[in-house]
Amino acid sequence: MGYRSQLMDVQSNLAELRAKRGFTAAKLAAQAGISRQTIHAIEAGLYVPNTVVSLKLARILDTTVGELFQLEAECQQIDETAEAFVLGGKTSLFKGHPLRLANVNGHTVGVAHELECRGLQPTDATFLAPIRGGNGNVNAKVRLLVDGWKKPDRILLAGNDPSAALLADALARQGFELVIAYENSSRSLELLHEGLVHIAGTHLAELANGKSNLVPITKMFSKSSVAIISFAVWKEGLVVAPGNPKKINGISDLSRKDVQITNHEPGDGCRRLLDDLRAKHGIASGKVKGYDSISRGQLPAARQVFSGKVDCCIGTEASARSVGLTFLPLAEKPCHLVLRRAHLDLPPIQALMKTLALASFRRAYSSEVGTGFR
Repeated sequence: MGYRSQLMDVQSNLAELRAKRGFTAAKLAAQAGISRQTIHAIEAGLYVPNTVVSLKLARILDTTVGELFQLEAECQQIDETAEAFVLGGKTSLFKGHPLRLANVNGHTVGVAHELECRGLQPTDATFLAPIRGGNGNVNAKVRLLVDGWKKPDRILLAGNDPSAALLADALARQGFELVIAYENSSRSLELLHEGLVHIAGTHLAELANGKSNLVPITKMFSKSSVAIISFAVWKEGLVVAPGNPKKINGISDLSRKDVQITNHEPGDGCRRLLDDLRAKHGIASGKVKGYDSISRGQLPAARQVFSGKVDCCIGTEASARSVGLTFLPLAEKPCHLVLRRAHLDLPPIQALMKTLALASFRRAYSSEVGTGFR
């Protein structure tokens, strides 16, 4: 499938046809008398060439201009209702709550907007009413507003890595959409198991002898059914106010009466680290002020520390850096992307895997979030 120009509603099939003919971008550019950057811009849908260049490209690739470029209709505005699985937050949904939608394994799956976001977000549907709830999702009646979400260039990732937005931006530049449902690691794997997401991001696996222990994943899936991609290595630790004014230096300090934390929900990797370290140091949960206070997600927890409502949370270095907090490392955890092998041939999945392999993306990611790749 080709890439869609956001500006001119022209779908470019150049990348697909170039690959089929065995041309590199540099070779095609040289024969057409244009730059390699121009080829990439055309393939990404950022530039529509003039008639002369279009004819040259068609002649070199032994095709027609009509096969290279096609006009694509805009998403149709509609007003109809449908049934969808809405991920997470079933107690906070209200009538009219805006949703992003994706088609996953024939299911219509909705992701509720994060209302803390200050900018306008694309909306495909609005929540009307629950039909029946179950296991963290809401089988709901929704009002459809547009039909563009049905296109196969959109995939859905569940995970709690705030830097997944960087991957979404990289895919968007290639004409694909990555919708993110911010769910903890355990829940993300459950959603993949239920067939409600394309990709699950998880940091439940441990590092042992320099290698990842994948037992939390292989307990749920057979090795032949999923592909496991090593995404990055997260640094997890204590996230405290800038300069660490309360001198919190380790887990034992969380039992102090003058220290209050915000915790993560059960199934979250950072909560698991907290509980493992508590057990190791013999600290009962009742001795940790704020242990039962839950922040759903890495950034919401970090914002609680930034606002001064709490003194500390367990989080990733990326979440601490994102809001200018001090980070005290405690452990390193591998972050994996898990997906069904049946989805490996989907064009957006192919683009995602190629993006992860790009040295330029890995450098930009590491620079932005302070996280290393394996």
